[in-house]
Amino acid sequence: MAKPYVIGIDMGGTNTAFGIVDARGNVIASDSIKTGKHSNFDDYVDELHTEISRIIAAADAEGKINGIGIGAPNANYYTGMIADGVNLPWPTPIPLADKISSKFGIPCIVTNDANAAAIGEMTYGAARGMKDFIMITLGTGVGSGIVVNGQMVYGHDGFAGELGHVIMKRNNGRMCGCGRTGCLEAYCSATGVARTASEFLEIRGEESKLRDMPIEDITSKDVFDAAMAGDKLAKEIFDYTGKILGEALADFTAFSAPEAFVIFGGLAKSGDLIMNPIKAGFEKNVLPLWRDKVKIIFSEMKEADAAILGASALGWEVRED
Repeated sequence: MAKPYVIGIDMGGTNTAFGIVDARGNVIASDSIKTGKHSNFDDYVDELHTEISRIIAAADAEGKINGIGIGAPNANYYTGMIADGVNLPWPTPIPLADKISSKFGIPCIVTNDANAAAIGEMTYGAARGMKDFIMITLGTGVGSGIVVNGQMVYGHDGFAGELGHVIMKRNNGRMCGCGRTGCLEAYCSATGVARTASEFLEIRGEESKLRDMPIEDITSKDVFDAAMAGDKLAKEIFDYTGKILGEALADFTAFSAPEAFVIFGGLAKSGDLIMNPIKAGFEKNVLPLWRDKVKIIFSEMKEADAAILGASALGWEVRED
């Protein structure tokens, strides 16, 4: 008989959130610990085990956990390893899946955070029933998870799906955190929106509420607030951002002909401010073969639980022999 629960663990550079999730996508219990509290990875695993065991006991879920899913930066689905621990305090590679499985006595599957979000969307969210879609996560960076014929695309080495690092501007593009220039992430992430604001304010002369604060302190939230208050320049920043993302989605469509793009992350809170220019940029640039055929929609996962839900969806992949 199938066990009724899975554990989802979202490992971030600052916090690690975790929860018990049922098959309907309800988070039964959740909590978090500080990721960087321990300089030794085994000590981190010990605390994680203690805290997760505590909520399992409180939820009367002992012996009822089907599997553990973990979403973590640069985690590799094939190897179970974190290859490059960006913002993590431990030396890499980290044998994440093996360490967690051994400690808990429960099978564990890992992947990167954007792929976990895509699997969560397919299991619990807007992509339920879809076999071909692309998840785009708009946060500090731009992540993506590609699903084709109902399967995640991992590539031969487990690192496929880095659409945030497709180059959108080959001449005089912005420097990206990956070391190259002109990447989508440098323009369409929350950081990219702030960079666009700085550029617009420096080269353009019109009045804007954004001029009331130091340029270096402006965030994407500030741009959103100004746009919602009717600020013309702030709206144009969103138009610029959405247009570039729409152009990118038009190109991505030629790769896998998705039924939909699902947009997730902090910038998704901007609603029509970002969605309208995305759709306009997409329809203007997509091959006529796919015009008016591909949906662009926001995620349906609850924001507060999304990271845990995305990771937990991996736990259902575990099958008893």
